[in-house]
Amino acid sequence: MNERDSEILSQVLLDHGYHENGDMDSADLVILNTCTIRAKAEQKVMSLLGALRKCKERKPDMKICVAGCVAQQEGERLLQRMPHVDVVMGTQNIYEIDYLIDKVNATGKPVVATDMSRDFRIPAFLPQAHPTPAKEKYPTRSFKRFVTIMQGCDNYCAYCVVPYTRGREISRNPEDIIEEIRVLADQGIKEITLLGQNVNSYGMQSQDTPLPCSFPQLLHRIAAIQGLRRLRFTTSHPKDLSDELISCFGDIKILCPQFHLPVQSGSDAILQRMNRKYTVARYLERVEKLWQIRPDLALTTDMIIGFPGETDADFALTMDLLERARFHGSFSFKYSDRPGVRSAGFSGKIPEKVKTERLALYQKRQDEISLERNRAYVDTLQELMVESADDNGFQGRTGTNHIVHVEGRTELRPGEFAVVKIIHAGQHSLKGKLHPQGELRVIKNLFL
Repeated sequence: MNERDSEILSQVLLDHGYHENGDMDSADLVILNTCTIRAKAEQKVMSLLGALRKCKERKPDMKICVAGCVAQQEGERLLQRMPHVDVVMGTQNIYEIDYLIDKVNATGKPVVATDMSRDFRIPAFLPQAHPTPAKEKYPTRSFKRFVTIMQGCDNYCAYCVVPYTRGREISRNPEDIIEEIRVLADQGIKEITLLGQNVNSYGMQSQDTPLPCSFPQLLHRIAAIQGLRRLRFTTSHPKDLSDELISCFGDIKILCPQFHLPVQSGSDAILQRMNRKYTVARYLERVEKLWQIRPDLALTTDMIIGFPGETDADFALTMDLLERARFHGSFSFKYSDRPGVRSAGFSGKIPEKVKTERLALYQKRQDEISLERNRAYVDTLQELMVESADDNGFQGRTGTNHIVHVEGRTELRPGEFAVVKIIHAGQHSLKGKLHPQGELRVIKNLFL
């Protein structure tokens, strides 16, 4: 979502006379579009702002803007810590970047814009053609794009800052979404990824009259747009994973067989403490149904290790879930307190050493399972969408979101499709060779 927000910021500024520049030292305006979901991301922001202080000393007219979740979270406090910052801009204010910069130029004073309104509506924002950086021989982003369909969250998981930094759930008008994707398809975009903190609940806000379009209905409407070859979405909450949405994986041809379904823990006691509103049994029941509908679906997840109160027995249950679900991959992290969330005040904090040891055990086993999963693709034929190419070969991505490297000279270019035979599997990618033609074989599911 931050990547899509950055594209919007760039487009607004392009209309205002700015153009992107990869050299920070010579830039007139530097924007840090930030994340605060984990403490490490926030620390990187503060470190970079410290380095930018020296840039601004050399070039006093440079303007520095901090956008996104750190800006929303810190507000005025950020200016107190970093007085060389000119604009602090929250998550609902990115469409005002041109106005805010003009205000700084006119007054010579920094601006903080972090107001958050329940009445906020995501503007209709038709995309321009994505410019190709001159340094790239073959463009890598001219064939796929992100489209935000909603933002914010109403779930209030105990550890999560999103409801505070992104606000309550707000769904975009479905007609605006359809029109944006139609424009992108007309520009030659082949793959769309729909974005939201919880896409499953699109159109279900309790505060407003529900939109006349559910998420499964939206998927069907998007799939009918001419020119699209692939459709993805992220992220989903297990409690809102309906049978209707699961059926979309069997009914919609261009919906990729890939699902990211964060579980966060394998212990019901910890899930309850996290306020996740489902059990491990319910999660596995949903996963089993997904694989019944689409046996070749690749499943990935998020896992928080060392949540307050996590006992050795709780962690053992997480490892057991990993063995049962055999995720194709996991984004796994040590728990860290975030400002303002309920879990920051929980007792039973886990020592850092214990969290580190548990995370290492989890990641080691996940890497082993990922390799086993990937080896199941060897000797199969896979359709790739080419993402990058040079004189030595090309790299593409399968519908299951696996990266495949193919050696050898080719005329293929990014955005084109090819059938390859998988000849080698690693933990995080595959190798293939170009195949003249072939039917895709379904990978047998390894769910236990």
